[in-house]
Amino acid sequence: MVVGRDQNLDFMLERVGGFRRGPYVPIALWRQATEPTVDKRAMTDKGEDQSNIGVDKALVYELADSILHHKVLRHLGDHRLPDRESVDHLVELCRHLMFPGFFGRRGLRRDNLSLYVEELLSRIILNCEEQVRAVLRYMVDIETSRADRIYESECDARAREITEQFVAELPAIRCMLATDVRAAYDGDPAAVHTDETIFSYPGIEAIFSHRIAHCLYKLGVPLLPRIIQEAAHSRSGIDIHPGAQIGCSFFIDHGGAVVIGETTQIGDNVRIYQGVTLGAISFVRDQNGNMLHSPTKRHPTIGNRVTIYAGAVILGGDTMIGDECVISGGVFVRESVPPGHMARQNQPELVVRTNRDRSDPAQSTAGG
Repeated sequence: MVVGRDQNLDFMLERVGGFRRGPYVPIALWRQATEPTVDKRAMTDKGEDQSNIGVDKALVYELADSILHHKVLRHLGDHRLPDRESVDHLVELCRHLMFPGFFGRRGLRRDNLSLYVEELLSRIILNCEEQVRAVLRYMVDIETSRADRIYESECDARAREITEQFVAELPAIRCMLATDVRAAYDGDPAAVHTDETIFSYPGIEAIFSHRIAHCLYKLGVPLLPRIIQEAAHSRSGIDIHPGAQIGCSFFIDHGGAVVIGETTQIGDNVRIYQGVTLGAISFVRDQNGNMLHSPTKRHPTIGNRVTIYAGAVILGGDTMIGDECVISGGVFVRESVPPGHMARQNQPELVVRTNRDRSDPAQSTAGG
């Protein structure tokens, strides 16, 4: 299992007494090596730990009661959980493989490329299998009461199978990303080189993470794809649900505040600008009015070679935007648009006045 980033490796090896197994350290040894030691100066003559001097016991009890009361905010017991740092590391390893030379090791050449790819794949496999196993065991833990010995082997076997399928998809993901990078360069007149899009464009960051998360989503992995997607959301400002189906040569320009829902389907050669929402109109509810979490088609379908300009909102599972369409900025679309058409709204009246007009009550308007 990969237990931390590479820069922590020397520290971990030193703390566990020179243990050597390449970049991998058993998690039990790593945890033991990195546990903080008790400050002896904080101990009294009676051997009591005084590091919590000044803590109000009433506050301690109040917080402990709060933790027990609000079950949704805590996780007690032996349930297995994925590790967010390890998930982030998995994504970074995939980034190194998708964009070798840009991220990760430098100085790659033809004669050492195969060895580097083999090393990366081995680390991806170990990390991915560990995290998939964790989420599979967690889901069984919270949904059933079966004994560990019954289902652990099933989860382990399924984790290995999913990991094998995931790494087998990596060449296809690289091919898709190559078209995305080209689309970013071709679609932005300010881009100097494709390298610039890889290093700095939030749209490339978002679609890279999405293609990794979507692959795991298709393989039926719970929780892990959302962790990957939301981490990318925090970095790029672009919110793409891992369930969204996106074709090749996809480009999000500028990127901020773009939202793409779970059941969205997007064709090839689609360009989206900042502030676009591909969302749902309504949600399925039960007889008590509670929202049901169902796979119902709730989000629009976007055809091939479609451009959607800034601030457009397209809603509804029955809404289809045909091939070669252009959706103008700021429009609100709840009905289908046939192929080869433009959707726009009438321009509001533009009023231009001098600042002196603001002092004239006859020229003033609400909101100033």
